Amino acid sequence: MFILERETFSSRLGFILISAGCAIGLGNVWRFPYITGQYGGASFVLMYLIFLLILGLPIMVAEFSVGRASQRSAAKSFDILEPKGTKWHLFKYAAITGNVVLMMFYTTVSGWMSYYLYKMAVGDLMGLDANAIGGVFGALLGDPMAMTFNMILMTATGMGVCYLGVQKGVERITKHMMTCLLVLIVVLAANSIMLPNSAEGLKFYLLPDFSKINQEAIFAAMGQSFFTLSLGIGSMAIFGSYIKKEQSLTGESMWIMALDTFVAITSGLIIFPACMSFGVNPGGGPGLLFVTLPNVFNSMAGGHFWGTLFFLFMLFAALSTVIAVFENIVCMVSELTEWSREKTIKICSFAIILLSMPCVLGFNVWSDFQPMGKGTCVLDLEDFLVSNNLLPLGSLVYLAFCTSRYGWGWDNFMKEADSGNGIKFPKWIRGYVTYVLPLIVLYIFAMGYKAIFFK
Repeated sequence: MFILERETFSSRLGFILISAGCAIGLGNVWRFPYITGQYGGASFVLMYLIFLLILGLPIMVAEFSVGRASQRSAAKSFDILEPKGTKWHLFKYAAITGNVVLMMFYTTVSGWMSYYLYKMAVGDLMGLDANAIGGVFGALLGDPMAMTFNMILMTATGMGVCYLGVQKGVERITKHMMTCLLVLIVVLAANSIMLPNSAEGLKFYLLPDFSKINQEAIFAAMGQSFFTLSLGIGSMAIFGSYIKKEQSLTGESMWIMALDTFVAITSGLIIFPACMSFGVNPGGGPGLLFVTLPNVFNSMAGGHFWGTLFFLFMLFAALSTVIAVFENIVCMVSELTEWSREKTIKICSFAIILLSMPCVLGFNVWSDFQPMGKGTCVLDLEDFLVSNNLLPLGSLVYLAFCTSRYGWGWDNFMKEADSGNGIKFPKWIRGYVTYVLPLIVLYIFAMGYKAIFFK
């Protein structure tokens, strides 16, 4: 019988940086700063941090606990920990689906970063007016060959890192990449803050405006704090399975959330001062990265250099997530099939490339297919399946499994979460985690549907 060899992380720092890399994604840059400015600046950030602690932290600790206690991915963790005769292990299929569907569109979006890094580095975007820069992004979306090439490049890079193994590949390379990411974002933010008229951007971004705190703002803060960590599909559980019991999981989770928040907030310190300095509207969404900011860099002294650094930062942010999720997929498939790591990576690489093609073609050849209504595409459907369904419902499964006597149970969860040195999980919030938090997650789930289908 094939016995799966299991590596572990060589250091605590590796675990924190890799887990943070999984959480830190493109939404940190193109969504968080925009909604922060839209909903009251520093007052929104305060709400976000509160919700991060009361929503994200318990679920993250639950995921890590299940992973570390079982020493397996979501493909096998429930099989090992569940009481005999129960069916918690069936969740593995939702977890695998969630990670695969996430990569079915994230590889394409990540490919945009590699394309723009190249375009910026060789100077193809310099000297173009606003309309011409907008046309570059439109031309990319309309070119299935360019999209496919960059998607395959990202897939091959991510799987190549996983092929090297947990310590020599995933941990070593992600540690270096995340270190570079953190340095780059600080350098870019410092440059933006020193631009003329940057104070207006900082004022818009960070000055508290409590008049903008309404029901919509509260839900936006709640939703951002929940979705930013990508909890519910075992993306964090896998890294829990690679660490020892030297540190308690609450403290480690707080470090990861701190890094994720630091990147999100600092991204705003890059974007808003720069946009305000040159009189450009910092709109949200992909257009911010691929149309607005290239225009800003064109107006900036040394814009070629700063633009290249920015898209290098974005590429690292995208790749860190790709590598982390690929590692989870590889581990889950390997545990289920008992294939070797090498065989699993080869098969999964081919499958991900094939499954990513609908997203690529959805912008051009299949653009008439609008599954979520007028103006939508395949990416919107895939994002909806993951963000609005599998993440919240999966989070409910982890919460129920860790708190219910019909699952792993509260005592087992607490024992695992508190093993090691560091901050302990507060026992007094048992009632909240068991009964109140699931209702909040269900509320987020329901409001997500309302926002899409009942506008």
